[in-house]
Amino acid sequence: MSGGVDSSVAAALLQRAGWEAVGAFMRLGSDDSIEAAEGYDNLFDDCATDPSQPKPGGGRHQGCCSVNDAADARLVAAHLGVPFYVINFKRDFGRVIDYFVDEYNAGRTPNPCVRCNDWLKFGRLHDYAASIGAQYVASGHYARVGRDEHGRATLTRGRDVGKDQSYVLFGTTPAKLERMLLPIGDLQKSRVRELAEALGLPVFDKPDSQEICFVPDRDYARLVERRTQGGLDEGEIVDTSGAVLGTHGGQQRFTIGQRRGLDLAMGYPIYVVDKDAEANRVVVGTKADLAATGCVAGKVNWLDGALPDDWRPCGVKVRYNGGEGAGAVRVATDGDGATDIELRFDASIEAVTPGQAVVCYDGDRVIGGGWIDRAVRAAG
Repeated sequence: MSGGVDSSVAAALLQRAGWEAVGAFMRLGSDDSIEAAEGYDNLFDDCATDPSQPKPGGGRHQGCCSVNDAADARLVAAHLGVPFYVINFKRDFGRVIDYFVDEYNAGRTPNPCVRCNDWLKFGRLHDYAASIGAQYVASGHYARVGRDEHGRATLTRGRDVGKDQSYVLFGTTPAKLERMLLPIGDLQKSRVRELAEALGLPVFDKPDSQEICFVPDRDYARLVERRTQGGLDEGEIVDTSGAVLGTHGGQQRFTIGQRRGLDLAMGYPIYVVDKDAEANRVVVGTKADLAATGCVAGKVNWLDGALPDDWRPCGVKVRYNGGEGAGAVRVATDGDGATDIELRFDASIEAVTPGQAVVCYDGDRVIGGGWIDRAVRAAG
């Protein structure tokens, strides 16, 4: 229970369906989440009977797992009459922040929310659920768990296309899918808010969180600089032919497809089309230079049996907020013998970004995905 409307309604629906629900708030270690969990330093600390009744939202909101979110989650649990525990994931969450910084320093663009789901929400949280005898871990994600023709659990899109979060759950293993419940996956967001109000949940009109919880001011570069030994170094901005056009304050400040912040007057729109972390170089070009005909991805998580040796048609998403394209996928191996996947797109896709996830679909069903290592450009 993160303190938002989605997980709150998920808990209420489970309770209404007859499940014995136990609320859990992940203490991740930011200053305000530590403040929220002050006094709850044990692994599980029951605070559902806390008599305080703070105002939901507390007048400020800094993304998930803030002090106000902890208070709101506790308030909802008390309203529902379910046990509520603060679970200390501070040490585990450090892995997510380290990953975030390391990826930017390597010239990639990280996706910490996907990694948080993989490592914590459907990783460590499953371990803790097992330790208290819970059968399932439920969340307020807009996705669904179904069954294939063999009776195996599958991950499919949420009914609300605009809120679908199956992309960020692609890293969930088949074993974890068997123990997942996604109670609001069949609902539209508007219906979730209606239910929250009808059920008397005090967070029914709470805004959705938009920020990464450990970068509430959205200044990613400042966090990376602060946590990088020696800070960020100045480097060259070059065009696709290698000609030097200007300088920048660190390749970590840029991502593929970025247009703003280049401070170059070329007489036509230019975009970041590539980065070389080793040389600390940013490559710019035209919109046409952003087009990719495919990509190669590693750290594969496949949910649909064996990886295909030959091209298998699929839907393709290369970013959470992007649209879906059509393409095909097959297994590949890198130079070190590791298993990768290779994708080709039926039509070019812009700004395919190393470090982001590429997720493959068969209709509404997620069949697998991986982490983009490189884009295949239109010129080959």
